[in-house]
Amino acid sequence: MSTKRFSVIGKGLPKIDSWSKVTGATQYADDLFLPRMAYGKLLRSPHPHALITRLDTSRAKALPGVFAVITGHDLPRLKFGIMPVSQDEEALCVEKVRMVGDAVAAVAAVDEETAERATLLIDVEYELLPPLMSIEDSLAHPEARIHEYGDGPNVHKAVSLQFGDVEEAFRQADLVREDVFFFEGNTHLPMEEHAAVAHFGPDGKLTLWSSTQTPHYVHRLLGKILDLPQAHIRVIATPVGGGFGGKLDAFAHEIAACRLSQLAGRPVKIALTREEVFYTHRGRHPVLMWMKTGFKKDGAITGMHFRSWLDGGAYGSYGVASTFYTGALQTVTYKIPVYKFEGVRVFTNKPPCGPKRGHGTPQPRFAVECHLDKAAEQLGLDPVEMRRRHLTEPFTKTANHLTVTTTGLAECIDRVVEASGWHEKRGKLPRGKGIGIACSAYMTGAGLAIYWNDMPHSGVVVRADRSGGVSVLCGATDIGQGSDSILAYVVAEVLGIEPKDIRVHPADTDLTPVDLGSYSSRVTLMAGNAAIQAAQRLRARIFEAVAKKLEVTPGDLEARDRRVFVKDDAERGVAFAEAVVLAESMHGVLAVPGSYAPPKRAGKYKGGGVGPSPCYSFSACVVEVDVDEETGQVRPTEVWVAHDVGRALNPLLVEGQVEGSIYMGLGEVLMEEQVFRKGVHKIPSMLEYKSPTALETPEIHTILVETDDPEGPFGAKEAGQGPLLPVIPAVANAVYDAVGVRVDETPISPDKVVRGLELKRQGKPARVGPEKLPLFTFPAPRAIDSAFGLPADAIAERPFAS
Repeated sequence: MSTKRFSVIGKGLPKIDSWSKVTGATQYADDLFLPRMAYGKLLRSPHPHALITRLDTSRAKALPGVFAVITGHDLPRLKFGIMPVSQDEEALCVEKVRMVGDAVAAVAAVDEETAERATLLIDVEYELLPPLMSIEDSLAHPEARIHEYGDGPNVHKAVSLQFGDVEEAFRQADLVREDVFFFEGNTHLPMEEHAAVAHFGPDGKLTLWSSTQTPHYVHRLLGKILDLPQAHIRVIATPVGGGFGGKLDAFAHEIAACRLSQLAGRPVKIALTREEVFYTHRGRHPVLMWMKTGFKKDGAITGMHFRSWLDGGAYGSYGVASTFYTGALQTVTYKIPVYKFEGVRVFTNKPPCGPKRGHGTPQPRFAVECHLDKAAEQLGLDPVEMRRRHLTEPFTKTANHLTVTTTGLAECIDRVVEASGWHEKRGKLPRGKGIGIACSAYMTGAGLAIYWNDMPHSGVVVRADRSGGVSVLCGATDIGQGSDSILAYVVAEVLGIEPKDIRVHPADTDLTPVDLGSYSSRVTLMAGNAAIQAAQRLRARIFEAVAKKLEVTPGDLEARDRRVFVKDDAERGVAFAEAVVLAESMHGVLAVPGSYAPPKRAGKYKGGGVGPSPCYSFSACVVEVDVDEETGQVRPTEVWVAHDVGRALNPLLVEGQVEGSIYMGLGEVLMEEQVFRKGVHKIPSMLEYKSPTALETPEIHTILVETDDPEGPFGAKEAGQGPLLPVIPAVANAVYDAVGVRVDETPISPDKVVRGLELKRQGKPARVGPEKLPLFTFPAPRAIDSAFGLPADAIAERPFAS
């Protein structure tokens, strides 16, 4: 562990936007009001699958107070999508709707009530098509195609990869086990609904304020879909009141607001209702999983074969990446020398699924960790010891060519086992009480951009003015995780000033360098490294000027406590503000850039770009539960999570992220599910869609493990997504310890526990979960040599090292 003395890093400081948020001063997208602003509403399809045979807007246009009405014919006939390989969405559908909630027309009016009334005056006639509401339905009815592209009828993407000879690996095993699991889909449930305000100015330039996690990609899309030069478009990401992946795509309401503003000649705001958010959210994929693993007597894995079937909903979204992600990270946590992965994403007539906290990895982690517990029981091994013996080694490659740098998982396991009293409790608690463990790994930023190129993934400009104030301009969006604060902390550390001396200006495509967005836990590492580079360059200019005044060399200087001074003679120095004046006098305006691109570590095979990361975080979780055998109610009573964070830049924020992950994981495993009937969401409100409240949240113990990763800014890794992953299987394993029932699907609702207990009383296997797999023939696997155990690529020097 580095002994470098920090003045800002490692301290539990408040977020830089804390005061504005707690006092209500923060302006979200729906808080914006511009002069002469109109209000927009979308008319959405009530049918899950239908042809549009007639659409008449004349009555809506005649309504007093209506400024503009548009349909898909008022936009260039171009389809779009966040992924270049899945351009399958229309802002307003022209010929066909593929889900309840598809937008077919949009209205701008003097107020929301008038706009809503106008949508009801639009006449639409549909020719109904068969709705396909499950993976099995879609695969069984290829004649009722939802899209005309993909890897087969109603098949968006089919993947088949093999690293080594998996059948030979099974022959070498002492135990070969198969299991089937199902993970139900769920939604992000942000406090803030999606909202956007568009203003097409008299100069012919467009400005869009939007609650988005990816302003750069929205900017890129608007130029294409509106047929405008990108240089004439400005996208400003407003503060985001909860994202979790649900605001990563570009959405129809953003495009419609822009086009309506063009036609109405005034700003237009469209704010979605809570029910609309449930249809547009791009939530967690429902995933059916089968896995087969070979084990030696000591629990070592000889090989694994993993299959996933994803219910993708009506559109592509990030689905190609999601499919690969359900298979990519299995190999990062434990040693798996041989690995085969087959995955398929199927179109259905439900809202499209995409990235949600942990993108594509909570589902397989649930399956893997429950599967390992079952194998440990068969082998007569303690589930902790079985995991602990076979962890991936630091600075090595996995079978599927992913590079592991530092790993603190062994310490994470040891810490939660000790804190929870695992050895005293496992199998020894009173009936109805149980304890379970699970582990996980997650990436710290995706190694490749959505649109492949050689440009930086993140850019930052740091500017100092004569008053001593410092501004940080970065295209990343703070979605509540505190990324703006992290940028202030790292710049303050390098320049020797306080975070309160820094103003962070985020996510404005006119003013800030490009950042690819807030997803895949990339902002702290990528924008943080870019900010450090920019701050170092600025510091070098300041040191040069101060060194000249003090008649020393720049290497003799240090910046700390708002001063620049000689290291061995603190009295010889100047205040930071004076140092800036000296530097500007020597160099001119002090505005310097920094940028970051991750190391190129993608495997040399198709699909190898999904999964590589500069580094991986690791987590271990123990959950203790209380199960009521009469009602089947599962109540978590205590949770311990240890997270390898690399270095905690602000332990207070890291703990908050870990606890937020725990809260979300408990909701997904115990109560959250999306239920549809003929395409209609049955519970599209925060009243009916259940998630934990403070009453259901147990006592949480957060343990931070620091490994000081050479890739991260000051050694930091991610903290916002990884800790969610082990919570879900740890609960499932604890339920089994409590009452001997295996619930191999989520959510673990009371009725399933009761059903399992009844099976147990009847002398049958006490398991509740999927019994059969869809009929689908995966393509022949692409055979690739296993890279297991090979030394890692060269690891980058820390960007802040002198």
